Amino acid sequence: MSGDAPSSTELFSLEGAVAVVTGACGRLGPVWMGALAGAGARVVGLDLPNAPRDRLASLLDRLGAGRIVLGVGDVASRASLEGALEWCVGTYGPPSILVNNAGIDQPPSAGGPAHSIETMPLELWRSVLEVNLLGAFQAAQVFAGPMLAAGRGAIVNIGSLYASVSPDQRFYDHIVQHPPFLKPPAYGASKAALVNLTKYLATLWAPRGVRVNALSPGGVLGGQDAEFQRKYTSRVPLGRMAQPADLSGPLLFLVSDAARYVTGIDLHVDGGFTAW
Repeated sequence: MSGDAPSSTELFSLEGAVAVVTGACGRLGPVWMGALAGAGARVVGLDLPNAPRDRLASLLDRLGAGRIVLGVGDVASRASLEGALEWCVGTYGPPSILVNNAGIDQPPSAGGPAHSIETMPLELWRSVLEVNLLGAFQAAQVFAGPMLAAGRGAIVNIGSLYASVSPDQRFYDHIVQHPPFLKPPAYGASKAALVNLTKYLATLWAPRGVRVNALSPGGVLGGQDAEFQRKYTSRVPLGRMAQPADLSGPLLFLVSDAARYVTGIDLHVDGGFTAW
C-alpha cells in the first residue's frame, strides 16, 4: 500500500488495547477473549463469582495471565461493575474495548418447568431483560467512561439472529415435552432491544470518538441434538451451523481500526439465515 495507508495487519492489530468481556465463562466468552488476545489486546474477563471456569482452562493455559485475567463482574450490579472497572484500570489500564457478552438464554436442554405462551410467567421475562438488556446498558455506562474521556473506543453488543426474526418453533417439535418447548419470547425481544440500544449509543457517542456496534451470531454448534441440527442447517444457505472460529474475524473487524468508519450496525454472522 502507498502513502500513509496502514497495512491490513496494522488495521486489525489490537496491540496496546485493553478489552473487557462480560459473561467471560459462558459458551462464547472464551471465543471473544481468545480472538482479542490473539490480536494483541490485554483482556479482562468478567463473570459472576460462582461461574464455572472449565471452558476457560485451555485458553488460559495457552495465553497465560500476561494476556488474560479473570475477575468478578455482575452486569446486574452497578457497584460490581464499578469495582471491576477500578480493578481493570489497576491491572492493565483503562479499557478501550467492551464486548457485552453476558446473557441468559433457555435452550431445550436447560430443563425446568415448561410453559405455554398463555401461562408463561413474567418472572421469566424479568430475569432475561435484567441481564440481556439492562445489564448491557449498565456495562456500557460504566466502561464507556474511560473511552469517552480518551476520545476513542469500541463497544460490541452481542445480539442474535432472533433480534430480527422469530424462532421457527418447528426446530423443536421433535422434543417430547408437555407443554411443547417454546423458544422463550423474552430472549429475542431482549436482543432486538439491544440492537436498538446499540444504534442509540452509536449516534450519541460518535461525536466523542466511541463506536458502538452489534454482532448477531446465528446458531453456534454446541451439543445440540442431531435432529435439531438437521432442521436448522436445512434452513441455512451455507448449509451448516456456525463454528466458534467463524465469529472471531467479525468481532476483530468491529473492534479494530478496520471498522473505524463503522458504527451503529448489526452485523449478522448467520450463514445467510436471515437473508431468506
